[in-house]
Amino acid sequence: MSLIKISDIMSKFMMVIAAIWAFGLAFLILANIIGRSVFDSPVYGTAEIVAISIVIIVFLQVGYAIRSQSMLRADFLIIHLPYSIQRIFLFIGYLLGAVFFLMIITGGWEESVLSYIEDEFEGEGALRVPSWPARWMVMIGSTLAIINYIVLAYIDVFKPRPSGSL
Repeated sequence: MSLIKISDIMSKFMMVIAAIWAFGLAFLILANIIGRSVFDSPVYGTAEIVAISIVIIVFLQVGYAIRSQSMLRADFLIIHLPYSIQRIFLFIGYLLGAVFFLMIITGGWEESVLSYIEDEFEGEGALRVPSWPARWMVMIGSTLAIINYIVLAYIDVFKPRPSGSL
């Protein structure tokens, strides 16, 4: 199985998990609103769960966003350049994206390991939420992002698209 196929499968799988997670989170927020307004009894820990979940959902989706080329891209200038120059700029952009996520990994690796070892938690009071899953999802999502930037760079350099497309 090729790296491209593995990248596609992992990206889609993580996107589905993110969608399911977000859907479940919507019900948690709804339950908190109803509990707070109707029964005067909120779902404790909702704020902590939502805060951690947002980070997890974003990094579950980042690989798919990159692989499907849905990341924000300002191409108003390069679309007027020759196709060969466009490919060079795309390659440089993919390389910079991979470097960015590599910096996230190198900057967060030690904290992620310590968070798991020291059993770090977010929140006080009724519910304390472990923070290591969010930290590790940043590491996993960033790794997939790097792989997907490499895949896109490979496709643009070795499997060129038809002339005029970006």
